[in-house]
Amino acid sequence: MLKARASRTIPTQWFVVGEIVIVVGLFLVYKYARLLIAHPDAVAFDNADRVVNAESLLRLPSELHVQDVLLSSDLLVRLANAFYAYVHFPLTGLFLVWLFLRSRHHYLQLRTVLILMTGAALTIHTLFPLAPPRMLSNLGFIDTAAAYGPSVYHAAPQTDSVANQFAAMPSLHFGWAVVVAIGIIRAGRSPRRWLWILHPTVTLLVIVGTGNHYWLDAAVAGALLLVADHAVRRWAPVRRLAHPVVLPYPRLPHPHRGHDVRVATRRRVAPERHAHGAEVERPFSGGDVPSLVASRSPRPHSSSREPAR
Repeated sequence: MLKARASRTIPTQWFVVGEIVIVVGLFLVYKYARLLIAHPDAVAFDNADRVVNAESLLRLPSELHVQDVLLSSDLLVRLANAFYAYVHFPLTGLFLVWLFLRSRHHYLQLRTVLILMTGAALTIHTLFPLAPPRMLSNLGFIDTAAAYGPSVYHAAPQTDSVANQFAAMPSLHFGWAVVVAIGIIRAGRSPRRWLWILHPTVTLLVIVGTGNHYWLDAAVAGALLLVADHAVRRWAPVRRLAHPVVLPYPRLPHPHRGHDVRVATRRRVAPERHAHGAEVERPFSGGDVPSLVASRSPRPHSSSREPAR
């Protein structure tokens, strides 16, 4: 039995290797997906016009308002650029390590959510290439990273072999930030864990203010996250506990030690009645064991009779 159970347990090193393979595989798909579309730059700018028009119809505020606030301070815009460049991947990686050590259940759940959401996002990146606002100088946007630094892009969008610069919709920066906040709130215990709601909020303002994403990019990412989280929580298999859990149960006195045994672990339920008024015997359950034992235990004999009234 022990050997069979051990054979079904994946060693930790192989589990870690599997996680690395998944992450690297997603990165390779993200890197080379743009090569599947001929002339993605022309398609991406056409889609940008569609998104701008859609936001106008929805009466969403212009991303230029947020960018104007950032441009009011050199320090503020540089901090926003640094946040965009250096917080996204490292913080998500540290979060996954922390969650793995904190709660394996929450880790497996949210890791799967990340995989589903990222896979769906990469599919949309391939089918719907989108030029970000920073490339729309004709509308008044500027590339804050290129103008003030630091920047994560060191090549033109058409020749960049490292990053897909036309992968604006949906925003994985925002989607992953929301997953980090959800994971810490679910697995954490401190009341201060709710402050992590600020992380996706700041991320949203940064990605919009720096001209890397539209409002709709974040909205689509949020929708994908909701669908992925619902799917995982609804259809994920329930894992059995490694060790049995023994629930506390009231100890029954011995029926032959001279005292009455009347144990009730739950309140008595009246017999159910059929639609025509006939009583129906209630099904037997494990909770009835103490009452059943008590009802069949012999009552102790008394040496003196109770005086008549």
